[in-house]
Amino acid sequence: MSGVVTGFAIIIFIILVGYVTGRTGIGGPAAESVLNRIAFFVTSPALLFTVLAKADLRLVFSSFVEIALVSAVVTFGLFVVLAKLAKARLSTGELAIGAMASGYVNANNIGLPVAVYVLGNASYVAPVLLIQLLVFAPVILTVLDVSSSGRASIGSILSQPLRNPMIIASVLGVVVALTGDKVPDAMLQPFVLLGGAAVPLVLLAFGMSLHGSRPLQAGSGRRNIIIASLLKSLMMPAVAFLCARFIFDLNGPALLAAVTLAALPSAQNTYNFASRYGSGVVLARDSVILTTVLAVPVLIAVAAIFA
Repeated sequence: MSGVVTGFAIIIFIILVGYVTGRTGIGGPAAESVLNRIAFFVTSPALLFTVLAKADLRLVFSSFVEIALVSAVVTFGLFVVLAKLAKARLSTGELAIGAMASGYVNANNIGLPVAVYVLGNASYVAPVLLIQLLVFAPVILTVLDVSSSGRASIGSILSQPLRNPMIIASVLGVVVALTGDKVPDAMLQPFVLLGGAAVPLVLLAFGMSLHGSRPLQAGSGRRNIIIASLLKSLMMPAVAFLCARFIFDLNGPALLAAVTLAALPSAQNTYNFASRYGSGVVLARDSVILTTVLAVPVLIAVAAIFA
């Protein structure tokens, strides 16, 4: 348990450093965007490649894939049902964004640091990351495409995984692990060095993004934001626990990992998608902020119960 608390303390400290950095403007107005882009296109792919190249593929393609799929689909559907019951006047695109905020976890910016510092194995996050990028993201983009333009850009949607550096790096890492080939140390070490910068960069950038955020303002659709946030923070880890424990009979570190990953906050991709299509922007932004704040006590509670 002390290791878990230490892991969270490290994460929170770096986020606070990022917040102070953003507040003081040390990096300039574009610092957050630059750090996020470097992490997305360079350091996180390097980390995923080096981790998966040496990973136990039984973990990557284990029950974690099914647990991530079931827990996300359940919370997606619950948001749509609850929004309809609450008679929320949401468009199809807004429903898609709200559902995404309810069940699409921040497997990169928060998931990787949590996997490294709390779970002790970055491989745990790979199944969640892959199922989201290969399955959920194309489906959500299709819905947003159709709702915004009346037609779907099939070519763009199908090619999405091929243009995502984290998917490409993950696939290459899996190929290396499957073939059993050992990458020469002289070739691997540059990727190890770059991958080592991934976690600090994403945490600093995330801390910067918290500066100036004011969620749940009047007229922002607070009810929908609260529904999405509670589903993400409480319902999704509960569904993951029931699925992991009683369907796949997981316990110990595996059960902790499954519930922890489901308790991660909403992904920042939710806001990116909403901004790109001009649909549910406030809902996405405030849900990401609120679930991130809630994630700290929820993750600590999960660790206290299951560690």
